Amino acid sequence: MAKRRPPTVHGLAIIDKPAGVTSHDVVNQLRKILGERRIGHAGTLDPDATGVLLVGVGYVTRLMQFLSGMDKTYTAEVVFGTETNTLDSAGVVTATHDMPNLSIEKIRQAAAKLTGEIMQVPPMVSALRVDGRRLHELAREGVVVERKARPVTVYSYDVEPTQDPLVVRIEVRCSSGTYVRTLAADLGTLLGGGAHLRNLRRTSIGDFTEHDALAPEQVKLLEPITALRSMTKVIADEATATAIRNGRSLPAWPGSSPWAVVNEQGALLAVYEADGEVAKPSVVLAEAIA
Repeated sequence: MAKRRPPTVHGLAIIDKPAGVTSHDVVNQLRKILGERRIGHAGTLDPDATGVLLVGVGYVTRLMQFLSGMDKTYTAEVVFGTETNTLDSAGVVTATHDMPNLSIEKIRQAAAKLTGEIMQVPPMVSALRVDGRRLHELAREGVVVERKARPVTVYSYDVEPTQDPLVVRIEVRCSSGTYVRTLAADLGTLLGGGAHLRNLRRTSIGDFTEHDALAPEQVKLLEPITALRSMTKVIADEATATAIRNGRSLPAWPGSSPWAVVNEQGALLAVYEADGEVAKPSVVLAEAIA
């Protein structure tokens, strides 16, 4: 078997995903543009959704694990009076409700009940795996399985009116793993009817925002260390750098774990995490990358 060639292009791309394509479609597009096979993303967006998609290229794919758990911010519209089988506008209508007495005050009071630490049941149309199968694959086959409620945190659930009394704009800041379409459906249920989501857009992942993002065809690779810009940075001297390349544990550094460790020239060597008073390697790069 031929040995897979090592990646030659490395960096972080902050992409503004367009509607109508999957996150994997974006990865395939970037493979053609950049001429690099090793590309991966953090945080899947639905095909109809737009917004921030973080993409790692080359060795930066190994750093995506530290980005996928970041808090996220979304904007969208909630449409009251109609439920769908996918909880969004792409689905088939499954129920309609007469909801004539909605007011923005009532809607905001209901949204407040969905704020904070809550338990949320993942929708069937999600990428979550159950017994090795993704839920959305089972849903396409008409299979519905029991899903356990999971804890998520909704830091804010802001609601603004539109000219249509059955449609509101929302902005949600939440923990990773929160399903905004479920927040929309639950909002409709709390108000005595039903609702679905439309025009979902992710505006930020951590401190990476839509203002940083470019269309796939305009891709610009940022320095690999940019992927870890929210981490505590440690500069390693040559002796420490040699120990790191050998995958050795080291005394824990000051500051919060994990640590992005760079050499004296600023090239990324590894990510270390605390284990008591010791720092252990989580990712050691085969070679330093700038």
